[in-house]
Amino acid sequence: MLSQLDAAQLRRQRTTVEGFSAAGTRGVRVAGGRELIDFSSNDYLGLARHPALCAAMSECSARLGAGSGASHLVSGHGREHALLEEELAVFTGRERALLFSCGYLANLAVMTVLAGRGERVLLDRLCHASLIDGVRLSGAAFRRYAHADAHAAAALAAKDPAHTCLIATDGVFSMDGDLAPLPQLARTARAHGAWLVVDDAHGLGVLGATGRGALETFGLDAEDVPVLVGTLGKAFGSFGAFVAGSAALIELLIQKARSYIYTTALPQPVAAATRAALKVAQSEGWRRERLSELTARFRRTAAAAGVPLSPSTTPIQPVVLGSAAAALAAQRSLETAGLWVVAIRPPTVPPGAARLRVTLSAAHTDSEVDELVRQLARVCASAAT
Repeated sequence: MLSQLDAAQLRRQRTTVEGFSAAGTRGVRVAGGRELIDFSSNDYLGLARHPALCAAMSECSARLGAGSGASHLVSGHGREHALLEEELAVFTGRERALLFSCGYLANLAVMTVLAGRGERVLLDRLCHASLIDGVRLSGAAFRRYAHADAHAAAALAAKDPAHTCLIATDGVFSMDGDLAPLPQLARTARAHGAWLVVDDAHGLGVLGATGRGALETFGLDAEDVPVLVGTLGKAFGSFGAFVAGSAALIELLIQKARSYIYTTALPQPVAAATRAALKVAQSEGWRRERLSELTARFRRTAAAAGVPLSPSTTPIQPVVLGSAAAALAAQRSLETAGLWVVAIRPPTVPPGAARLRVTLSAAHTDSEVDELVRQLARVCASAAT
């Protein structure tokens, strides 16, 4: 099997990060001492190395130690967890929020608890793997509708409304950067008595007037989207995830979600750092504004330079090159030029849609973005010949 992956140029390789440049910049030092500008991280607001987060984590670990020691339902649930859950509920406009150790576990929890045998779930064709795996574990049947096609979702829901319990989608799609048609999906779910589940991992902290994500962008509330999943390791620069919703939903997850019950609780210092991140993200709105400016700058200059762009207005800017070989060659060429832009290949994206996944951060400079565009124009022209 490994030889087959090698032959298809689909074997994944890890790169070890050995250090970082000064706080507030996107420079990283990787194995071998190479200095690269990182255009692959999901640290959209530039908070992962923010002094306030580091100080909160350090202070909390000095008081409470490095690990939680047990699951939440045994002895691992601490004061920092409780406070963070309360603050996340307020931030998302929900009655309650529930912390998970990662987004994958949060999505497994939602799908396995809210769907079961004899029921049916509708999924966007490009939704995150954890939503798909969650449905498979639940035993429910599932159908996948054409990507971001609200009409296709409505047609599927109308075929078997009695058994359709959930419609699930990403808010912002992680490999394409586009938004789901959430208002139309909310109307379809409501019309057929289903719940809409939105994994807004890449929207929270980034989109909306106050950073409350794709739902805020569309003006949707908890009635429109009863189940909201978010992660803390992207725009908020920390680690972990949460589900936000009604008090009854959260209590049901506490009682029934195996990926919550049987997992060691997130370390309290991580929760403390996330609480600091929430404060910074809300008080420093300039970070979202800066991110939006850089995204517009990238798209404007890339279009002028002939770089092929996808219809994304978010910080996720895919440059589709087609073959895995072309994407890998482009990655290596950019790395030689001092830029870290990772090639994304099947099965993460469909066959023939291998790409460079460019992600922008508020910590990037104008000159870094301009250099990225110059180098992308060069490698794209080379790939086309």
